[in-house]
Order: sequence, then structure tokens, then C-alpha cells
Amino acid sequence: MSSVYALLFIVATIVLVIGLARKIVQYAKTPAPLKIPTTPAPVTQTGVVFRLFREVVLFESLFKSTKWTWIFSWLFHMGLFLVLLRHVRYFIDPVWLPIQLIQPFGKYAAFAMVAGLAGLLVRRIFVDRVRYISAPSDYLWLLILLTIGMSGAMMTFVIHTDVVAVKQFFTGFWTLSGGELPMDPILLIHLTLVAVLMILLPFSKLLHIPGVFFSPTRNQVDNPRERRHLVEWARKFEES
Repeated sequence: MSSVYALLFIVATIVLVIGLARKIVQYAKTPAPLKIPTTPAPVTQTGVVFRLFREVVLFESLFKSTKWTWIFSWLFHMGLFLVLLRHVRYFIDPVWLPIQLIQPFGKYAAFAMVAGLAGLLVRRIFVDRVRYISAPSDYLWLLILLTIGMSGAMMTFVIHTDVVAVKQFFTGFWTLSGGELPMDPILLIHLTLVAVLMILLPFSKLLHIPGVFFSPTRNQVDNPRERRHLVEWARKFEES
């Protein structure tokens, strides 16, 4: 069974890396023929960097749009960020000092992650206008992420698994030295859903993760009067 999970995560990692790289290249090559930054927009490139920082870290536009959705979404994303940082310890040896310091915060961030996901799921079910535009996959992603979060929290606070063996398995996975994975049901559910998430992410709506950096409404400088906006293919057409 350990070999099956090792193979599963090899496939999942390859699909995730190649799929994300392919989409990022596609986003980068997609022309933006119009100057369409959402105003009020920065008029310098430095301002654009700060705007993207506020968008990625603080969810600025969502905060301006709807406060309840912002609360649940920010809780989920920041909780997930800390949880992912905490999980770095399973892949490195020795564990870096910053990762050691983040452990207590990442431990309880699982509750923020689950609370945020639960709020977003309730929103999709009970808010009419959101339910109307929701596809089955929207509910499926929330349920997968909820199950991952709850199963991870259960292994930390309720049914403990052998984390030393888990670390040996994953460090052995990266170094090709092998390792036995504990056959705890909660752990297997957790890892299976993580692998499913990794495989499907490059083909899902979750591509807003890299996509936000390529959004012309966010990454463009608001200078249409000062400088003509002309994409490469339009410039070649004009010259010909």
C-alpha cells in the first residue's frame, strides 16, 4: 500500500507541476489588447505591485464587495497558508527554524480553515443568487477541502497518527529511499483527497491562484493617456 501511495503522489506531483506550468505559460502568452485596469488604479508599476500585494494578501476587492464572503474566504486562505507552512516539516530534515516557529500557529489554523470553508459552503447553499450560479463542482471542491481540513485536524487533536513514520515516508519519497506509510484510515482518506486535489487543480476553477497575477484589470498601469497600449501582435500588424 505504501508503494501505491508513493506512485499516486508521484503522478499527482507531475500533473500538478506540469499542469500549472502549462497554464501559467498560457496566461502569460494571452494578449491583453485593451487597457482595462479597474479604477481607481495605480499610475505606476510600483503601485501595481502594491495593488497585487493587497489583492493577494488582504483580498481588497472582495472586502469592498461583500464583507461576509471576505471574512470566510480570508479565514480559509490564511488558515490554509499556515497549515501548508506547517506541513513543510514532513519534507525536510532538519526542519528550518521558521517552520519550527510556525508549528503552534499552523496547528490551530486548521480551525480557521474549516470555519472559512463551512461559511463558504453555507453561503452557496442558502444565498439565492450564489446558489443559482453554482455548479456541482463548486460544492464538490468545498466538500473535498472541508474533508481534508477536518481529517487533518482529527489526526492532530482526536485520533493521532504516527507522524514520524509519515515524515519518513515523504522524505523517503523525495530521496527515493523508501518508507512505510501508516495504514490509519483517517490518514489514508486525508492523503487520497490531497492527491485528488493536486491532480485536478490544474483543470479547475482553483486556477485563480496563479490567474490573479495575470488579470489585466489588476496588473495594468492606469496610463492610457500618457502611453499607448499596444500588444506585440498588434504592433507587428500595424508595421506591416
